[in-house]
This record gives sequence, structure tokens and C-alpha cells, in this order.
Amino acid sequence: MADERLVGGQILARTLKTTGVKQAFALHGGHLEALLKGCVDEGIALTDFRHESAAGHAADGYARATGELGVCIVTAGPGFTNAISAMANARLDGSPVLFIVGAPPLREVETNPMQGGIDQVAMARPSVKWAFSIPSTERIADLTAMAIRQARTAPMGPVLLELPIDVLHMSVPESRATAPAGVNVRPHAAPSPAEVQALADMLLAAKRPVVIAGNEAANAACAEALRALTAALPLPVFTKTLAQGVLPAGHPCDGGAAGNLALLPLLGIDPPDLVILLGGRMGLLLGGRSGAVVPDAARLAQVHTNAAEIGRIRDAELAIAADSAETVRALAAALDGRAPAGLEQWRAQATSAAAVFASQFPDAETGQGIHPLHAAKAVADKAGPDAIYVYDGGEAASWAGAATAVNRPGSLLTHGYLGCLGIGPGFAIGAQLAFPDRRVVHLTGDGALGFHIQEFDTMVRHHLPVVNVVLNNQVWGMSIHGQQIMFGGNYNVISKLEGTNYADIARAFGLNSERVTQFAELAGALDRAFACGGPAFIEVMTDADVVHPVTVAMLGQVEAGSDDVLIPYYENIPVG
Repeated sequence: MADERLVGGQILARTLKTTGVKQAFALHGGHLEALLKGCVDEGIALTDFRHESAAGHAADGYARATGELGVCIVTAGPGFTNAISAMANARLDGSPVLFIVGAPPLREVETNPMQGGIDQVAMARPSVKWAFSIPSTERIADLTAMAIRQARTAPMGPVLLELPIDVLHMSVPESRATAPAGVNVRPHAAPSPAEVQALADMLLAAKRPVVIAGNEAANAACAEALRALTAALPLPVFTKTLAQGVLPAGHPCDGGAAGNLALLPLLGIDPPDLVILLGGRMGLLLGGRSGAVVPDAARLAQVHTNAAEIGRIRDAELAIAADSAETVRALAAALDGRAPAGLEQWRAQATSAAAVFASQFPDAETGQGIHPLHAAKAVADKAGPDAIYVYDGGEAASWAGAATAVNRPGSLLTHGYLGCLGIGPGFAIGAQLAFPDRRVVHLTGDGALGFHIQEFDTMVRHHLPVVNVVLNNQVWGMSIHGQQIMFGGNYNVISKLEGTNYADIARAFGLNSERVTQFAELAGALDRAFACGGPAFIEVMTDADVVHPVTVAMLGQVEAGSDDVLIPYYENIPVG
């Protein structure tokens, strides 16, 4: 019997199916027809978007929420360039996403073809972990397997595969097509016995130890291990955003966001003397070089699969290049029920900071609009800790993050190191398709909403019951507040967004839509949004003069009489 001939798109789709891919996020382009047909034939669901960047963010959101591979399929030229922000966003946060992009035919290279003339692989390389152009149809399977291996092994991150249209549309005998070897390789490195013993010794010698759980700890296995450890050991656990939920809402050891550690000295509480940074990286989101979150005087033990990340910014006394869950399990076994003296008292002190923030803002309305913290808390209270939350925008996301508690890691998706506004619609769609039975809430600011408002159309066409909430203060909040701190209360430059009625726009797209101007109206609007059964939208009019403390903290201050140069959002430059 003669070999069956396989079309390139069919080979690629079969390889994706072999690795467990059930869902891909895409925007149509003619370069992709063979792959799109292959996905249909292989039972891989395709969700189409109105902008390639949003499709990329959806694949990223899917990966963050599930811990599995996200797949984004976009066409050549402008389709590819539109997706670069999504690639960079995934790269900086270590999110495993496979970007598949089309390209003009290899046989037409240097002929000025349509949507060609640029080196897509070279352009992508700084924004992804690995990028490659597949040169022949018979090599599609093994090179796709290599890309997936790169995305899903430490350090995880996005990868790019370029498929020229002739490679994708041509066929080869099945016997000549390579096998997708190693497509499901997913090792979990364990710490050495000596490292585990050293970590146990550091913990037992500490008076004020804490764990900060980062992105690599944001998974069910690590959550299970941490819950077992804290059941025997009252160890305070703080989190970066994606890891929130490693301990369930209300757990006595849950200290909330890692930034709460910076509040302890303000409350007259001594800071930690030992920080176990579990699956996290040092950088801006842990206070940078300030020592505010990870105190300079504290001992540091850092666990991360990427050994090159250990020691960034400051030395780690103990470096463990290993899987977070494996390390916690080994630590629990080494401790064997032993704990530092006085740990329960320290736990109560350390976790008390989480309640301080909200107490500073007692009023739900200010006279100029609804307070954004109270609006966000009303949303979180109504949706509950089992929902998935997607937070977009500058100050809007910060207010919402402070008001939200979740029961599972990967349930709070927001900005990372790229600080990319506009992630919200894509992240929300990706999360809803990953977990169709869970409530998904997308809360954003009015500035961020403008980037991808067209994806309301995607939610409606695909019948996705995402509840969208915009905190509309009619300004770029972090921008105008920073300007006014720097140059005076009446100063603003290109930072106002007055007059747009977003509820009307959402209604025109087909969403169940309301505008709320008083706090008392919000609960009823949320009830109606959650009950409508489809995508919904609530526009909450908030006070533009309310400034989030994070804006003040990130802006930095220069003492009166100093000649130091204020550099917004970065370290100030000393003069002299």
C-alpha cells in the first residue's frame, strides 16, 4: 500500500494534538489555510479575534490560568508585527506560549512578495525564548516538538515557529515525515539533600521567616505542598499576583501580596529576618533594589528553575535551582514537624499588614464619584474567591488587586514586567475558554479598555459570559497623578479622557450593559450582569482625584532642597 501523503498543515495540527492542545487562538490569514483545516480535522478548537495582539494575550492568559501550553496562530507581515507585544509580555513573565506565524513562500524570497520583505524570526528573537523558521514540510513535526519542549521546560517562555506558506501547503509521504520526538518532555528538578537540609536549618534558626511565592509556584502541585507545610508550620506566605491562591482565601498563614511586607515597619513590626523566595525573581515587583519588600538585612534563600535568576539584584545565601513543589515537599520532610520558637506569634504579626490598606479608605463615595477600591471590592465580593479575575489598567488594576482574594493559584491574572495595558480582553477570553464553568471577571481602567475594546465582539460571537467592569475616572489615572505630583495640582498633558460613554459602546457590541454613578447601584448591576448568561459590561464612574499609594511609591520622591533628579517609576539619580 502506498504511503498516505500528508499536507504540512495536517502534520502540524496532528503534532499539536499529540501534545494535548485542544484550543488555539487565532486571526484568519490566507497563509494559514492548511493549518486551519488541519485544526478542524483534528478537533482543535479555534477562537478568532479582531486583533492579533489580543489573540496572543488570550493564548498567554490561557497558559497562565492553566499552566499548560497556549497556542496563538497569526498570519504573516502585519499579523506577526501586531502580535509582538503579546510575545514580549509572555517572555518577561515566563509564560509558555507557542506563536505560529505564516510567511510568504520560500521560493519567492527576495521578490518583494505580499506581506514579506521582513525577517520575522530576527524581529521575534529578542521577544521570545526561541524562534525558528521551518524549512521543509517533512521537518514540521520534529521542529514543532522542539519548539514545544523549549516553551514548557525551564525556564518556561514563549516560542515562535514561522511556517512559510509553501511549506505548510505542500505534502510529503507519511514515511518521510519526521516524528514529534520528545514532545511531552516535562522534567521537575528536585533539590539536593544538602540544599534541603541547609534550607531547613535556615528556617529553624530564623525568628521571623516568610515565604514569597512567585510565578513558578503558581500551580496546583505547589499549592498542595504549601498547604500541607503550613498545616504543620504556621509560616507566613506572601505572593506575587499569579501565585495568589496557593493558600485559600482566609487561610491564617496568607499574608496577601508581597508588597504588604513593606508595610510592616510602618506598623511598628520588625521585618522578616529570612525570606524564602519560592519560584520568584527579584525585580521591580519585589521592590527592586530598595529593600522594602525583601529586606537588605534578611537572609535570602531563592528557589528557581533558572539558576541564572538566582542572585539577581542581591546575593542569595542559599541558591536552589529546582522545582518549587518538589522543594517544599522535601523541606516538609526534613523539618519533620519541627518549627522555630514563637512562629505563631510572628505569623499573626506578619499577616496583619494585609488588613491595613483597606482601612485607609473608609468612604465608598467621595463627592466626585465612587471610590475605586470600594467598587473593586464590591465586584470581588459578588464574584467570590472561586472566580478568575483579570485586572487591566494602571491604578484600576492596583485597586482591584488589593480587594481580591482567591482560592486557587492562576486565578488572578494581571500585568507583569512589560506593564502592557490592553491585556484584559484577551486574558479574560483565554481564561474563560480554559475554564468554561468558572466565573471570569475582567476589571479594567478606561484608558486600558481603549486598546482592545473591539474584542467585545469576540465575546459576543463566541457566547463567552465574561463580566467586564470598567472603572471610569475619565483620565489616564497613573499618568495624570504622576504629572500632578511632579509639576503641581493643575498640571496635565495628554492625560484626560473625558466624555466617552463606554456602556453605550458595549451595548452596541451586544453586551448586557449598564452605567453606575452611585455606589448603592452597583450591587444590583452586578447581580444582573452575573445572571444574564452572556457577556456583560458595567461602567462605574469613579473619582479622578483619588490617587493610589502605589503611584506615589513608584514615582519616587526627592527631598526638599535636594538636587537629585526625579525619574518617574525608576530609581532617582543622585547628583553630586
